[in-house]
Amino acid sequence: MPATDFQGSSTPSHSHSSPFSSFGRSLLSLRRDTPASASAAAAMPPPGVEPEMEEFHGHVAAHLADLRAAGGCGEEEFMSIKWIQRLLEAFLLCQEEFRVLAAEARRRGALPPQAERLVAEFGERAVKALDVCNAARDGVDQARRWERLAGIAACVLLAPAEGEIHEGQLRRARKALADLSVLLIDDAAAAAGGAGGVASFLASHRNRSFGRARASPSRAASLASSSSSSSSSSPSTHFRSLSWSVSRTWSAARQLQAIGAGLAAPRGSEASGLAAPAYAMGCLLHLAAWALVAAVPCPDRGGALQANHLPAAPPRAAFPWAPPLLALQERLAEEGKRKDRRNSCGLLREIHALEKCAQRLAEAIDAAPAPLTGEREAEVREAAAELAAVCAAMKDGLEPLERQVREVFHRIVRSRMEGLDSLMLNAD
Repeated sequence: MPATDFQGSSTPSHSHSSPFSSFGRSLLSLRRDTPASASAAAAMPPPGVEPEMEEFHGHVAAHLADLRAAGGCGEEEFMSIKWIQRLLEAFLLCQEEFRVLAAEARRRGALPPQAERLVAEFGERAVKALDVCNAARDGVDQARRWERLAGIAACVLLAPAEGEIHEGQLRRARKALADLSVLLIDDAAAAAGGAGGVASFLASHRNRSFGRARASPSRAASLASSSSSSSSSSPSTHFRSLSWSVSRTWSAARQLQAIGAGLAAPRGSEASGLAAPAYAMGCLLHLAAWALVAAVPCPDRGGALQANHLPAAPPRAAFPWAPPLLALQERLAEEGKRKDRRNSCGLLREIHALEKCAQRLAEAIDAAPAPLTGEREAEVREAAAELAAVCAAMKDGLEPLERQVREVFHRIVRSRMEGLDSLMLNAD
C-alpha cells in the first residue's frame, strides 16, 4: 500500500529494530509513529512562503483541531449528526478560501502552468466525491425511513398516556419493528455482504412476533417467502432494492481509493505557491468523504471502513493540520473496528442508538403479555420513550444534514466549472 511504502522509506537507517519487528502493526500505527524529522526533511515548505498560504494552513489546522476536540461527549459527539455537519462545514469554508486563493493568483498572473495543473488535479479529485455525495444522500434518506418506522412503533405505545396497552397497539408496534428489521437486514447485507448484530436479532424477533400475533396463514406464508428470498439474495439484489443513485457496481471503498490516489505531500521547491494548499484540500476532501461513507448506509460501506484506501500520511512537522488530521483518521478507523459497531448499518451515533433502542423495545414487547399493566407496562413505555427521543433527534438532524450534503455537491460542481472556464481563458 502507498502509505506503508511511504512510511518505510522514512525510517532512519541507524535503527537497530528487526525488519520483522513491525509485522502485524496496523497501517494507522505506522502512520502515527512516523518520525516527524525524517518526513519533514522531505516535504518542509521552503522559506518565504506567502502569508496567505500560511494563514490558509492555519485555518485548516484550526478546523481539524476543533473537530478533534468536539468529538467527545454531548451533542457533538464523534460521528454524530452535528459532528458530521461541522466536518462538512469545515470543508466548505476551506474550499471557498482555497478558491479565493486560486482566483487571486490568477488575477495577479502568479499562477504558473504547474500550479494551475495542481488546482485542476484537486478539482478532479473533488469531482470523484460527487458520487459519494449521491450515495450519502441516499443513505440519509434510508435512515429517514428507519426513523419513521421506529417512530410509529414508539408512538402507538405512548399514545395512551394512562391506561393499559392492549393487543392492537402491540400488534401495530410489532408490525413497524418488523418492517424496520427488513430494511436493516437489507442495508447490512448490502454494506457488508451479510447481516449481523441487531439486524439478525430483529429478523428472528420478527418471526416470533408475527407468530404471536397469529397472522393469517396466507400472510405468514408471504412473510416467510419474503424473508427467505431476502436472506438468499446476493448483495447486488440488495443494491437494486434500495434504488441507489449510483450504479449497481459502485463501491464506496474503490471510490475513496480513487479520491486518494496519487495524493502525496509536495517536496522541496514543489511546495511553493498553491501546491501545499491543494494538497491540504485533497486530504480534507478524503477525510470528509470517508466520514460520510462510514456514517450512513451505502454500497460496500464495510470495505470503506478499512484503512486500505488512505493516502500517504502527511508529514507532521511540515503541515500544522497534519497531527489533528491523522488523529481523526485513526479514530474513525478504530470506530469501525469496534465489536458493537462492526455490523451496524452506519457509524452515525443516532443510527447506532436507533438500533439499540429498537432492540430493547422489541425485547420488552416480546416478553410482555397483553394487556400490559403494572411493571411490564412501565418497562415497555420506558423503552418506547427512549426510542421516541432518538427518533426526534434523527428527524431534527437528518434534513439539515441532507441539505449540507447537497450544498457540498453543488459547491464542487460550481468550483469545477470555474476552474474549467479559467483554463479555457488561459488557452485563448
